[in-house]
Formats: sequence, structure tokens, C-alpha cells
Amino acid sequence: MDNEHLADHHMFRLINEELEQKPFSREMCTRFPPEPNGYLHIGSAYAIHMNYKIAEHYNGAFHLRFDDTNPLKEDIEFVNAIIEDIKWLGYDPKNHIYYGSDYADVICKAAISLIEQGKAYVCDLSPDQLSEYRGTLTEPGRNSPYRDRSVEENLELFERMKNGAFPAGSKVLRAKINMASPNMNLRDPVLYRIIYAEHYRTKHDWCIYPMYDFAHPIQDAIEGITYSLCSIEFKDHRPLYEWVLNELEIAEPPRQREFGRLSLTGVVTSKRFLRQLVEGCYVEGWDDPRLPTIRGLRRRGYTSESIRTFIEEIGSIRTQSTVDISLLDHFTRQDLKGKSVSIMAVMQPLKVVITNYPEEEVELLSIENNSENEALGKREVPFSRTIYIERDDFMEEPVKGFHRLSPNGEVRLKGAYFIRCEEVMKDPDTGEIIELRCTYDPATKSGSGFTGRKVKGTIHWISANHCVKADVNLYEKLLLDEDLPKDSEDWTTKLNPESLVRKKDVLMEAWVKHAGPEEKFQFLRHGYFCVDRKEGDSDRIVFNRIVSLKDSWNKPKT
Repeated sequence: MDNEHLADHHMFRLINEELEQKPFSREMCTRFPPEPNGYLHIGSAYAIHMNYKIAEHYNGAFHLRFDDTNPLKEDIEFVNAIIEDIKWLGYDPKNHIYYGSDYADVICKAAISLIEQGKAYVCDLSPDQLSEYRGTLTEPGRNSPYRDRSVEENLELFERMKNGAFPAGSKVLRAKINMASPNMNLRDPVLYRIIYAEHYRTKHDWCIYPMYDFAHPIQDAIEGITYSLCSIEFKDHRPLYEWVLNELEIAEPPRQREFGRLSLTGVVTSKRFLRQLVEGCYVEGWDDPRLPTIRGLRRRGYTSESIRTFIEEIGSIRTQSTVDISLLDHFTRQDLKGKSVSIMAVMQPLKVVITNYPEEEVELLSIENNSENEALGKREVPFSRTIYIERDDFMEEPVKGFHRLSPNGEVRLKGAYFIRCEEVMKDPDTGEIIELRCTYDPATKSGSGFTGRKVKGTIHWISANHCVKADVNLYEKLLLDEDLPKDSEDWTTKLNPESLVRKKDVLMEAWVKHAGPEEKFQFLRHGYFCVDRKEGDSDRIVFNRIVSLKDSWNKPKT
């Protein structure tokens, strides 16, 4: 986040005002605390960016801390993926990677301290009873019948919980705050629950685990966090965050401040819905290029630079904000257009025989790799008597405004010659056009200084004997509309059946067979493409279309 964007950001202005009061004697320190029970998505990137850039601006530290206090859902696979994704995005926490589970002893002692102060008690209500006693938004809650247990009894019961004396779900430790509070989060919230499961780090050392709202402020205090920056849905949790720190008498306590939550048109960012898509096999996994997960975006070919620029442009979000996904596509085009090699690829080949070109001759033509960046140099492309062009670059009866090839019409081949269509060959049974017979004009070679007649159209091509076949995945939006399905609805009613179109045996320049995973190209007229990092092998390369060449961002809809 550059200084220009920061100056307009409400979070920056708020922090600036608070820092004038000198509330901290330590350096700025922010954190991103993901639960390792899934993969990061584009909405997560906004939160990471916010915390990272605020820390960077004030020359402070940025922490990555895993909120791993629920062994039922967490896995080391997600931990490793989150670390990789954050570093790929460009927000490297370096040696500041921490785990909430490492603070288990400290958090447990904090719970005991609250019990000793009469601020926490062991409750035997069932989960359903807890919900019933909690009340509603319009009616206060009711005190638990176990709320007035003595300190000694609560200490004994909590110790027995810790030692595994009770079944899971039979008891919880609750804060003693105010069951009549208008803020539901302050109605004696649960601090600890009993869970019997192997933790991916601590194994079976613990059978009680703290709730996020209790563990989070303590973890922040341990690490010296100054600002706990989180999305707007945690605003109602802030009073509990502050209550925990106050009751534990934390000096210079961290401050929770909230920013808006990012949603994108036509994509799913809800972790629950993403899980439904993956587990229901509506997509091919968490890294499916149609998903807004960081792994999916990366596999499709979006660059970390374009994602960061996209987030910069969004700027300040105070509440819930929905942003058109085409803005991300726009910045991806802007990022790739000056640094991607432009190659020729033919999706729907139509054979062309240049009848006056020598049968055995192969000519190497020098073609620029990128018309906007000379530093990318040139490459040699073989040209021969038989080539392929795109089927829709020929029209037997051209309509007005069609400037490509037609009978007795002339067109330039990219980086090569003018050709004229002399004869159209058709399948005698179906009438389908199967071949064009053309002639070329040797004087019209590109770069030769030819200044004679002009043509309005230039088309790309592939030499028939000097190309490779590849598979291409063409992606569109996954959802037909922006409304997520209700619990009773079938996902198939919301999914775009054309969200993935696979093209087999696409012809392209032979040298791309040496391209590595995630290498990006512009396919002339087709868009920007990336070598898939997962599919393909030494015999067959697979490309994913990142974005088309057409930029729809901020254009009026017709």
C-alpha cells in the first residue's frame, strides 16, 4: 500500500490519530491469524495486505500466527499451504511465524486466573441449553444454574476437565460477565470446551481447547501485537477482546480495529460454500482455477503483482463491499501485456496450402516476442508451404466489416507474407470447408520495406510440420449469478455449465513445449495463458486461459 493509498485509508487515519497519544512503548506489530482448516482466498489477501502494509509503513513487524485451537478441523497440509501462499503473494513474515497452540500453557493459566478472580465458572449446560439460556437479540439471557459455583469448586472442576475426567461436550468454562448485555458476545461466553482429538502439533497433550475469542487477545498480548486488524464481522466481538485483556491486567493492551469485508461478483469467498463446492466435487479441488482461492488463482495464472495492485486499487473499505471481479482481470492484463511473449496458437485449425511456395522449403522468420517491449527480443518461426489458420479467420461469404480472409481476398500473415485465397476445398459429403488453396506474394515479406498495396487484416498461423499439440482450458465465471444457493437449493442450479471448456489438440509454436509450470504467454487474439502447474506431462502440455484480451472493466453494459 503506497503512501498515496494509505493517506486516503480510514484505518491509517485512525491509527495515526491514536498513535499521537503514544499508547505503546513498543514498535508497531500486526498479525494475520488464519485457522489452518482450509485454504486462503482473495478475501484473505485483503486482510493480509492490510496488516502487512500497516506494519511496513510504521517500520514494524508483521506476524503470521495460526489459530490452531480446534483439532477437529486443522491439518499441517493447510499450514504449509497458507505459508506458501502468503509468501507467493509477497507478504513474507520471515521468521515471525507462530502457532496459537504453543501458548496453551499461558492461555490455561489465564483461565485459572479468571476463575480465581470469580470471573469464570464451569457450566454443565448442554449445547442446546446454552443456546436457549443465551436469549435473543431482543430478550436478555438467563443465568446458568451453575453460575454461582464457588471459586474452589470451579478450580477443581476445571482441573478435572483438563485431566480428561468428563465426556466431550459435558462441561465448558464460561466467562462471568452479563447475561443481560445487549451484546450477545458478552452473555457469559464460552472460554474453554472439551475435545478429544489428536492435535497436529501437540498430539494428545490437551483435551481442553480455548475458544478463539478468548485465545486471540492473549496470543496478541504474548506477541506484543499493537493492532489487531480484522474484518468488520468481528466488531461486535471487540468488547470481549477488551474485557479479556482488562481482566488479565495486560499493560499497553493490543487494540482491535476493523475494516470492511471484501466480496467479489460471481465468485464464492465463503469458506463454508467453498468447502461444499470442493467436497461435492462441483470443482476439481481447492486449487481449481475457477475458485478464488490463492492456489486456484495462482494455478490459473493470475500474478501476485496483479492481485496486490487490485487490492491497492480497492483502497478503504469500511463495511461490506462487493467489487467487480473484472477489475482483477484488468490489472492482470496490465501486468502481463508488457512482459509476456506473444505466440501464435490455433484453436480451430483450417488447412491452407500456399500453392506457389516451394514444397520442401522452410523459411525462418524473425518475429518480435512482444510489440510493447523490445527488451524481450525476437524469435525465429518456421514458415512453409502448408500452414493452419483459425477457422473463423475465413468467411466464404464475408459480411460487412469482415477484414480477414475470403475468396479472392488478401490478408497478411503475422510476421510473414500477404496471401490470397484462390480456391476453397470442401468435403463432398458434408459441404464443410476442409482446405484453402492460396498464393503468396514474395515481395510482401514483413520487414522487407514493402510499400505497395495494403490489406486491412492480419491473421496468425502455424506451420503444419513445425507445431506441437497442446490442451487448453478456457475459463469463465463459475456462478451464473451473484446469489449463493440457500441451504435447500442444489448447487447445480447456480453453476455456469460453460465455466470450463477444454480444447484438445490446439496447434501452437513448437518451442512452447519447453515452457515450465506457471510460465505465461499471450496467445494472439485469444488472451493470456499460463502453463498449468498440475496437469500435463513431458508429452502433452496444458495451458489455462487467465484472461481474454478484451477488458470489460468500467465499460457500460449493453
